[in-house]
This record gives sequence, C-alpha cells and structure tokens, in this order.
Amino acid sequence: MSKIFKCFSVKEWIIFVVILGFLGLNAYCNLTLPEFMGAIIGDLQKGAMIGNLNLFWNDILKNGGLMLLLVTGAFLSTFIVSYLSAYIFTSVMAKVRRLVFEKVNDFSMNEINKFSIASLITRSTNDITQLQMVMIMVTNMGLTAPIMAIVAIIKIVNLSYDLSIVTALSIVALLLLILIMFIFVVPKFKKVQTLTDKVNLVTRENLTGIKVVRANSAEKIQEEKFKEVNTKLTKTNIFINRVAGIMNPGITLIMSGTSLALVWLGAYLISNGSVGFETLTEFTQYAMQIILAFMMVSLLLILVPRGMVSAQRIKEVIKSESSIKDGEGIFSTEEKGTVEFKNVSFKYPGADDYVIRNISFKAEKGQTIAFIGSTGSGKSTLINLIPRFYDCTEGEVLLDNVNVKNYKLNDLHDKIGYVPQKGVLFSGTVEENIKYGNENASEEDIENAIKISQAKFVYKNPEGLSSHISQGGHNVSGGQKQRLCIARAIVRKPEILIFDDSFSALDYKTDKTLRQALKKHIKGTTCLIVAQRIGTIRNADQIIVLDEGNMVGIGTHEQLLKKCKVYKEIALSQLKKEEL
Repeated sequence: MSKIFKCFSVKEWIIFVVILGFLGLNAYCNLTLPEFMGAIIGDLQKGAMIGNLNLFWNDILKNGGLMLLLVTGAFLSTFIVSYLSAYIFTSVMAKVRRLVFEKVNDFSMNEINKFSIASLITRSTNDITQLQMVMIMVTNMGLTAPIMAIVAIIKIVNLSYDLSIVTALSIVALLLLILIMFIFVVPKFKKVQTLTDKVNLVTRENLTGIKVVRANSAEKIQEEKFKEVNTKLTKTNIFINRVAGIMNPGITLIMSGTSLALVWLGAYLISNGSVGFETLTEFTQYAMQIILAFMMVSLLLILVPRGMVSAQRIKEVIKSESSIKDGEGIFSTEEKGTVEFKNVSFKYPGADDYVIRNISFKAEKGQTIAFIGSTGSGKSTLINLIPRFYDCTEGEVLLDNVNVKNYKLNDLHDKIGYVPQKGVLFSGTVEENIKYGNENASEEDIENAIKISQAKFVYKNPEGLSSHISQGGHNVSGGQKQRLCIARAIVRKPEILIFDDSFSALDYKTDKTLRQALKKHIKGTTCLIVAQRIGTIRNADQIIVLDEGNMVGIGTHEQLLKKCKVYKEIALSQLKKEEL
C-alpha cells in the first residue's frame, strides 16, 4: 500500500486534510441537531402546559433557524466531501493504473506468464476500480461513522441509563449481524476476483481465436468453457448478494424494533416522571444515529475486505521485480554487429528439460545466419535470448563481444531490429506503425524501409502512409502485416536484424525479392533468420540446423547437404534433387 500512498501529491494530501475538516463539520452538524430538536419539543411542551405558546415562540424560531443552518451545513459538507474525494481518488487511481501499466511493461516473459495476461488486465482495470470505490466509501463514511457512534453513545448514556440498555441490545444485534456477514462473505471476495480473471481469460481466448473457433464449428465447446467459469462466478456473486441482502431488512428490523422499544419504554418513563418528552425525542434521534453509524460500518466491512483483496493483487504486480535486470551499460567495443553464443543452454522457469543445449556459434558483422529445424527444435527460443526476452540458463550470449546481461536494456534493444513470428501492428496509421521503430525517422527513411520490405502496397491506397490500421492489423492481410513489421524493424537502422520466421506469409517471389533487397541495401547489418523454407535460407553465409534443442549441423547450403542428414531430409521434403 505504501507505493499507492506515494501516488498522492502534496496538493492531494492538502485536499484530503480539507476533506477531514468538512467531515468534522458534518459530524458536528448531525450530532448537534437532536439537541435543538429536544429544545423545541421542550418549549412546545411547556407552552402547552401553561396554555400560552407565544411565550416560547421566539425560542422555537431561534432553535428552528439553527436547525435549518445545521442541516444546510450537513448538506454542503456532504456534497463537498463527495466531490473532493471523488476528485482525489480518481486522480490517485489514474496514477496507480499508470504505475501498474509501466510495471507490466518492464516485466520479462517470466512475470507475464506467471500472472497471465488475463489476470494482468483484470488487475489493471477491475481491481483498481474496486479499490477506488472502497477508498471513496471509506472517506465518506468510514472516518465519521465511528466518531458519530461513540459521541452519540456518550450522549444517550448521559440522557437516560434505562433507555441506553435498549440501544445497547440493538447494537449487540447489529454486531451479530455484521459478524455473520464477515464470516460468510469476506472469504468469497478473493474467489470472485480469481474467477473474474478466468472469465477474462476464456473471453480473450475466444475472441483471439474466433476464426479457428468458427472454422472448426467449435462454438459449443467455447460456450461450454465460458458457461463453466461464468456459472461459478455467478453462483459466488449470488451467494454474496443473498447474504448481503440480509443486511438491509435486518437493519430495518433492528431500527424499527429499537424505535418501538424506545417509545414503549419512554412512555412508561414519562408517565412516572423519570424522563421528559423532549429527552425521549433527543434520545431517539441519537439512537437512530448510532444504528445508522453501525449500518455504515457494516457496509464498509463488506466493501473494505473486497478492496483489500484488490489492493493486495495490485500490490503483487507493483512489488514484482522483473527477472531481467539492466546491466551496468556504458562501454565501447571494437566489434560492431557481431553475435556469439558460447555453450548456451536454456530451459524455461519451472521446466525440467532443456529446450536448447550447448549451442555455440559466431555471426560476424554483415553476415546472414539462418536457423532451421523441425517444429519445437528451439529456433525461436534461441534467438529470443539475444534481446533478452529470456536469459540463458547456462553459457553466454555476446553482442559486440559483450555479454547481453551487461547492457542496459534500452541500449541493447537499440542495437536490434526484431520482427516476431506473429506480426503485431497497432491501431493508428501506416506511418505511425513504421515510425514505432524510430519516432525520429525521416520521410526518406520510411520510404526506403517500405521499398526494402516490399511494402509498396501502402501507396495503392489514396491515403498512402496515412491509411488507417485497425487494432491488431486486422484490416490488412498476413503478408502485408509481415512486410510492415519488417519495414518497422529496418527503419531503426540496427546493427542486427532478427527475423523469427517472418517470411512465412510471403509468396516465394516476394520472399526472394525482399531478401535480395536486404542484401543490397543493408550490407553492414547482421541478419539472423529463423525459417522453415529452404528457399529462404539457402544463400545464407551460415545455416545452423537444430534438432530437439541440439545443434546438429552448421555450414553453407552445399556443405550441409553433404554432411548433415537432418538438413538433407528437410531439403528433400521441400525440393527435388534437381532443384537442390
């Protein structure tokens, strides 16, 4: 919670102090009202007894005017507290939301997989909204309700001991009701948030894979998955709401019973002269304030645990540290554009088996190194170690003869242009998506990147670079998306370009033209290419063949055909002997 409180600025703390002042004013107004009400009833009673109400009329008007002033003060203070608390907590939660977003942005894949994307979305939205609502409610009610209850109890004890016993019994009944709520409802709140994560997970999975779902007529399967988690969430919420539903009629019953008991006992006490009518009126007002205060506390006891669960979930994100740390950075090297793996092995966190084992090779500046192998052989995993999406378990990955762990992450990523296996575009224009790789890129740089990546299709649209790209790039084809992603990497002008099976959606002609353009226009850039097609990599300076995580061959296309059985099998499965 300390990091959340740090989101309060000096201005917001000052506003909070002002809120406390108005809460004090509100409590004073509400606690003073019964005294003036009792005074007015007393004056009316005296006037009725002597048969001349005019003698007390000025006092009645004076007390009535003061009551009106107190009611106005209570109304204005309540309005100001509600307005200011909504303002500061909305502002603070906006900062917390940004803090969570920035923290998640710094996470490595380990942390993202640990929490799950669906859970991180829930924590960034639903949990923060829950916490915001609770903080507003606590400020508006939680700070004044205990004070009002305590002061009102002191006042009624001084007014009448006999009537206080009735109120004490009512308070005990309220506390029992609150205890029942606390025992049965509070443990369910964490379950609700966890189930909300699961609903988000199923919904996100269904929407992301909607094409696959429809193509396989699997709507019923997905509906059943959603129905299962949705039913669990619904049942849990129904249970909470049913138990919470006992509160209102329960409190109403206690309030009505208290009023009835006070009137019955008060009539008896008035008849034997123990208390006056004005005392009973004042006492009844204070008793209702006590019950209302406890009702507010009971409501908070339902909401606060839910808010605490949300706060804990937010705290878990904020306190989590990325397993990928910045290195010391700032050093100069003689080598530029070189990549070297020294006895590198890697296994995913929590896994028993290594994905890649004892990989060693070196890519010199300007070389093209290709990786090929069967599905699951570790190709993508291997190149993901270079930009430190993961850190190798054993061995060293060197960039310009410096261990990648020693670089500051920003400096490391500035050296690399990365094109992922699945092209990712963001909502905006074509130009904005390309400049995502380099916001300072000139018009000439963008045109050059488009030319090299064979993305000239953008000029066929009348809007050209201003053409709109929908979220996820759903309004362009897979091949167009890949070419725009390649243009985005090229415009960075990096030392090293990494293509993680980034030509898979391109036809053979475009693939060949693009590779020729890369070779011609970015001669000094080192290219690392993961591919499935022999045609994509056959002209590479070195081809590394992976099989079940092991490097089983390295060399040129011709060399590997002669000495690497795995490579030859892959080649023959794609091309005829004459073509090879």
